[in-house]
Amino acid sequence: MPAKVDLKRELPCYSARRDTPELVDVPDLRYLMIDGHGDPNTAAYADALAALYPVAYAAKFASSRELGRDHVVMPLEGLWWAEDMDAFTRDRDKSRWSWTLMIMVPDWVPGEMLDAAVARVRTTRAPARIGDVRHETLAEGRCVQALHVGPYDDEGPLLERIHTGFVPSHGLRMTGRHHEIYLSDPRRAAPEKLRTILRQPVTDA
Repeated sequence: MPAKVDLKRELPCYSARRDTPELVDVPDLRYLMIDGHGDPNTAAYADALAALYPVAYAAKFASSRELGRDHVVMPLEGLWWAEDMDAFTRDRDKSRWSWTLMIMVPDWVPGEMLDAAVARVRTTRAPARIGDVRHETLAEGRCVQALHVGPYDDEGPLLERIHTGFVPSHGLRMTGRHHEIYLSDPRRAAPEKLRTILRQPVTDA
């Protein structure tokens, strides 16, 4: 049986200091992705998860079986945006949010294997949104990130510090989309113990 690789332990960009924004260089990474809009506490969000996770596990098992390389399925991640970013940092109006849910996949898993994983899930489970799962590379480069511990709805103050404090004070401006990495499973961890990396791509102002 091949040794199981845990990439979140090997990639520095999957660790962050609590409540302390820091600069980090994020390499180009490959993801399974699915898009959506609106409150994450709705059926649309659940349907996206129901399509994304089975593909990630199908790819993991195919890699172990066919390539002799096993890996821990990476944590769920999300890109979030709205026409007015105050929807995140201040009023938290979730109906205005758009999102892309993602699970990172190792670079050794070829695209054809990911396509085959989608096809396998389509024939065995047929989740409603399986046709919307895609794979692509995300290039974020230089980012500011920090670890938030606690309920998702309490992220606002830390985001405000990143957006209006750390970024301009370091001669930077925000680019790309707000990125969250969910290190805890909300089904198992108490809200006050949820660990989430908050990431924001930046460039020189």
